[in-house]
Amino acid sequence: MKFIGILSAFFAVVSATVAQNSGEFAPVPPPSQPQTQAGAQPAPPSRPSSPPSAAGTNAPAGRPMTMADCIQAALAHNFDVQVQRLNPQISLHNLDAAYSGYDPVFTASGTHTYQVSPPAYNPYSTNPTPARISDANSFNSGISGGLLPWGLQYGLNGSLSENYGTSGLPFDNSSASAGFTLTQPLLKNLWIDSTRLNIRVAKNRLKYSEQALRQQLISSATAVANAYYELIYAQQNVQVQQKALDLAQTQLDQDNQRVQIGTLAILSVQQDESQVAQSQANLIAAQSTLATDQNTLKNLLTDNYSQWHDTDIQPMEALLAPPQTFDLQVSWTKGMAERPDLLQAKLNVEQSGIQLKYDRNQLLPELDLTGSYGYNGAGREFDNAVDQTGEGNAPFYSYGAKITIPLANIGPRNQYKAAKVALQQIELQFKQLEQNILVQIDNAVKQAQSAYQSVQATRQARVYAEAALDAETKTYAVGKATTFEVLTYQNNLTTARSQEIRSLANYNEALANLAQQEGATLERFNINIEAK
Repeated sequence: MKFIGILSAFFAVVSATVAQNSGEFAPVPPPSQPQTQAGAQPAPPSRPSSPPSAAGTNAPAGRPMTMADCIQAALAHNFDVQVQRLNPQISLHNLDAAYSGYDPVFTASGTHTYQVSPPAYNPYSTNPTPARISDANSFNSGISGGLLPWGLQYGLNGSLSENYGTSGLPFDNSSASAGFTLTQPLLKNLWIDSTRLNIRVAKNRLKYSEQALRQQLISSATAVANAYYELIYAQQNVQVQQKALDLAQTQLDQDNQRVQIGTLAILSVQQDESQVAQSQANLIAAQSTLATDQNTLKNLLTDNYSQWHDTDIQPMEALLAPPQTFDLQVSWTKGMAERPDLLQAKLNVEQSGIQLKYDRNQLLPELDLTGSYGYNGAGREFDNAVDQTGEGNAPFYSYGAKITIPLANIGPRNQYKAAKVALQQIELQFKQLEQNILVQIDNAVKQAQSAYQSVQATRQARVYAEAALDAETKTYAVGKATTFEVLTYQNNLTTARSQEIRSLANYNEALANLAQQEGATLERFNINIEAK
């Protein structure tokens, strides 16, 4: 019986072919010139036109681009990258500003004083003490600052004064001095003070901003890669939906011919028309998605969208699924060593440690060694006093120590306690981030493995769907299948094709996401960061 059925199907196909070649299935004429055979049902409407292209009649100019081209464009023009690239420059300026604590400070002052003292009673003389009228001019100048790395403070000082007037007899004298002073802390502010705190924190924040820039480069490169893969998927999905529309239209044309000769009911043609309309809607949606994905990628590549608006990016790479070995331990090691956010968290711990060290030092009393040395000079005129000072015949010096002990010290003690708790909090946050990274990498590896398996499965599903449609079409040709069944197999094939390219895009995006979780995106796309 099976052999007889096969022979029947064979002769039915041959008969249908001969009839078609003999002109029995003539092409459907336009609606304005209907042609029907006796006894046949009226012909359905003519073939619907395909939906217009999403680009319209004025198609934008195509621009072939590889993945590397897109990433390089994004690194040069992406707004997020440009914004983040300025942060290390800001941090560098802040570091330079932190050294201002050691800038020498020059001071100068001048004062003129006029004073009249009235006559005073002298019990030993009948004549009162004469009135005193005096004028005084004084000038002072100096340079002060600090020296690395011990907290030593220095001061270079010079003074010049003149006093003249009358007190019974005229008088006029001048004096001058020049010397320096040194102050060296021995306890508080010895190994760290506010200036050195600011410098160390500024260096830490500079490294932090560099890691933030690296994080942004990784994020932008990953976003560009995913947008690139999505664009390839969107383009291929448009092709899949176009093929689906072609299949549905071919089925409609063939069934129109069968309706004309009276071998098929009009209901089947209506099913075909519904399928064509649905395929047109799917194609329009796919074209809309393609246009959106184009804009998404353009937005990542440029800081002047208007120049790219009429550009049609044409990816030069295909969605492939090369086998890849996944090693969770290796990925964890990369993540612990390369993740910018983890390195930033380490810098936060380091910054908190610097602050704790400073607050601990501020608990100590101030014990400073002080010393000074210089020369004095005197004379009737300014130049006489200056000359004598320069000769160095009248030296002066001093040395000693000064201690200051706060009795309560409430502020520094509580600041130190707060710094200790803050350090514990940041260390916990660091450990939490480490654990989160391990979980994220684990999930990314599993997602990549699953996506690769999905690629294999959807590829087989597409092959089987093609074979099933081919077999069902042949069965339909001999009258052993319905239009509904053929349309169902067509839908199955379209779904299988779309799922296959979707799984390919998902796999490539999963690899990009895994590289991002490992902190290895720059290495994956051969991006070198040059320090300037």
